[in-house]
Amino acid sequence: MNIPTMASLFAEGKQPEVLFWVGCAGSFDDRAKKITKAFVKILDKAGISFAVLGTEESCTGDPAKRAGNEFLFQMQAMTNIEVLNGYEVKKIVTTCPHCFNTLKNEYPQLGGDYEVVHHTQFLQQLLKEGRIRLQGGSYKGKRVTYHDPCYLGRANGIFEAPRKLIAKLDAELVEMKNCRKNGLCCGAGGAQMFKEPEKGNKDVNIERTEQALETQPDIIAAACPFCNTMMTDGVKNKEKEASVKVLDIAELIADAEDL
Repeated sequence: MNIPTMASLFAEGKQPEVLFWVGCAGSFDDRAKKITKAFVKILDKAGISFAVLGTEESCTGDPAKRAGNEFLFQMQAMTNIEVLNGYEVKKIVTTCPHCFNTLKNEYPQLGGDYEVVHHTQFLQQLLKEGRIRLQGGSYKGKRVTYHDPCYLGRANGIFEAPRKLIAKLDAELVEMKNCRKNGLCCGAGGAQMFKEPEKGNKDVNIERTEQALETQPDIIAAACPFCNTMMTDGVKNKEKEASVKVLDIAELIADAEDL
């Protein structure tokens, strides 16, 4: 994939429409890389002028901040802000709600003021403007349940964009008993992705997966690479991976595009 970097465009005196913030998961996790590629495929097809930071992109500092290491968070954030401001970045799009929340809500007080959008919002806007067109295709009539990521839904109030995109696939959206403002965390927001769980009756991702499976879905749709991992692990735990797929909204759209 031929993806321009901010450095190469800046050298040519060009400024892209958006900076795509890939994030740690989207850069290094093998499963999340597929989400990154799907989103880039859509951006390419829609003719969006975009670039990435490449090797100049560092972790936003979200995991450090959530773990209580404010000093490390500020060091990571200041480094990124220096790079972003150096390239005069105005608009950032990211596929990770953790990056989205941190860049949007916590960077401004450190001098990093940008328009930050999540990829589900960005895709909905492209659809609205007619820059992408969708046809249900293989998803027509499929039962899709959507898991609200904590940092997208409850933290930032973005509930409708992903659902509107699913509706455009001619799929049947079936809601879990805990959804929207009452959504249940998959566990990754509480760092369960990086450590062994504490003692208890049940892992939280198993509880969430059970709620998803109650809707008898063909697809569990997610909009966060962390949620994707936790739900995929849950589906494997229930030995349902042959009948239930866990896919990011970007993967669904990339597969259903009609351009």
